[in-house]
Amino acid sequence: MISLDWKDNKNLTMLADFYEFTMANGYLENGLGDQIAYFDMFFRTIPDGGGFAIMAGVEQLIEYLKNLRFDEEDIAYFESKKMFGKKFLDYLRNFEFQCDVWAIPEGTPIFPQEPIVVVRGPVVQAQLIETMVLLTINHQSLIATKANRIVRAANGRTIMEFGSRRAQGYEGAILGARAAYIGGCIGTANTIVDRDFDIPALGTMAHSWVQMFPTELDAFRAYAKIYPDNCTLLVDTYNTLKEGIPNAIKVFDEEIVPRGFRPKGIRIDSGDIAYLSKECRRMLDEAGYPDCSIIASSSLDEYVIRDLLLQGAAIDSFGVGERLITAKSQPVFGGVYKLTTIEEDGKLIPKIKVSENVGKITTPGFKQVYRIFDKTSHKAIADVITLHDEVIDESRPYEIFHPIYTWKRKTLKNFYVRKLLVKIFENGNSIYESPNIHEIKEYCKVQLDLMWDEVKRFDRPHRYFVDLSQKLWDIKDQLLKEHK
Repeated sequence: MISLDWKDNKNLTMLADFYEFTMANGYLENGLGDQIAYFDMFFRTIPDGGGFAIMAGVEQLIEYLKNLRFDEEDIAYFESKKMFGKKFLDYLRNFEFQCDVWAIPEGTPIFPQEPIVVVRGPVVQAQLIETMVLLTINHQSLIATKANRIVRAANGRTIMEFGSRRAQGYEGAILGARAAYIGGCIGTANTIVDRDFDIPALGTMAHSWVQMFPTELDAFRAYAKIYPDNCTLLVDTYNTLKEGIPNAIKVFDEEIVPRGFRPKGIRIDSGDIAYLSKECRRMLDEAGYPDCSIIASSSLDEYVIRDLLLQGAAIDSFGVGERLITAKSQPVFGGVYKLTTIEEDGKLIPKIKVSENVGKITTPGFKQVYRIFDKTSHKAIADVITLHDEVIDESRPYEIFHPIYTWKRKTLKNFYVRKLLVKIFENGNSIYESPNIHEIKEYCKVQLDLMWDEVKRFDRPHRYFVDLSQKLWDIKDQLLKEHK
């Protein structure tokens, strides 16, 4: 049974597709257990037709890999299936993770087709971790990407993640809130996330609080007496403009200001939020509370928020729930995990998967990803996927080209590069210390500032270049010709 205490180490080794175990058994029976294989995780399309995605989930991937083990209960399960050999069962009893793993750091903008996780190791082990690599990175990258779209739509107004009760399970709520913070949210309604990840827990009251008292005024007064220094009132339980705001102003006048405090805000959760927010702003300003914030919630996403602001809504902060925590508009990230290379006698042999669907043809080889930046603007120009040991010489012009439409070429000058894939495991040992969540969030903000605004458009964003080096393209082209 999985503990709900997220500070405990959890053994999720058995969270794998069954075929990963049947193949592992088959590899061992065929003498391939020690065969070194390389796998890439990458994704094919950006959610919501956006210009980029955001990498997230590496810290949880590391925790998972550090805790890989099989206990006797697991081994007894495999024995009960009567389809796994003694060699396999003994392998599990003596299991020791031995893979090397590279990953792009959390908070980095990422693009289709480039490897975001690379695994090298005995094929039994590299195959075994497929499901958890995918679900860990897919989920948090999806939510971080969606959160950032919503944050950008708010155009400087703050976004709070309010979706715990609508998430797909408790892990979706907890790790989704973590990912949303990386994407730019200022905090979450989820208390356990504050305790375990130091992400600020935020919230006010529910309509039930107001309904529990004889009148709305009584409810507001009771709340203000308990929280005079942090008083935000939910004003739409009955009638926002005729009762809610007048009652809030009365309580601010009689309970908050006389005690030396200022009201923090009011929240609107229903109705025509654009109209109501403007009227609330007018009434609060006239009452002497221009510093009282207006918070809006109620089935918001980036498009609703953008429209509200275009309509002149007087909103300072948004609480966004189900459409963020579930990435409702496109709830699948779509990352895949594919074999790219095997190693025999120290020699790397590239492997390719061919398909009539061009988008499903894989890129072979053991790879690195370079991000190329303009020296003058410091903006990212392109990503180039290379062989792992290739070096891009910053002192010389460098030609990039479209990996399918190869006649589309551009020569870059006055640039510098940065490798994106960082080694996080060496021979099964963790060698990477994850930054804290606040550092990841700040890093994400800085990295997004290095992207051109055209890439950040919601509608028809500029297509960021992700190209192959000439050496890598030659290998891919040769393998494609061999499999005609």
